[in-house]
Amino acid sequence: QVQVVESGGGLVQAGGSLRLSCAASGRTYAMGWFRQAPGKEREFVAGIKWTLNSVWYADSVKGRFTISGDNDKTTLYLQMNSLRPEDTAVYYCAATRVGYDYRTPQTPLSYNAWGRGTQVTVSS
Repeated sequence: QVQVVESGGGLVQAGGSLRLSCAASGRTYAMGWFRQAPGKEREFVAGIKWTLNSVWYADSVKGRFTISGDNDKTTLYLQMNSLRPEDTAVYYCAATRVGYDYRTPQTPLSYNAWGRGTQVTVSS
């Protein structure tokens, strides 16, 4: 069973940057970032499938966030630039083990391991 742990959240002013990291305990097929703001449902932020290093982004973060990972397929990053107050949320890392029923990067059911989340707060 793959386990994941996020780090790197914090408080930043609007327009600033943060980099989130996620470490998986084993090799993965795909990984992703989701976020959940107070009173809202969890939403997809970005995802990567290691085959061909395919990446996807939510429209709300395109051009501002960059997802990347290490070649060992166990470490994931989310570089967040030009942060806005509406980016404030708990950010969750998700991972899919090799052989799992992966569907689409935006679908939470595509991932079989989730971190506990890291808080990102953007002040105006």
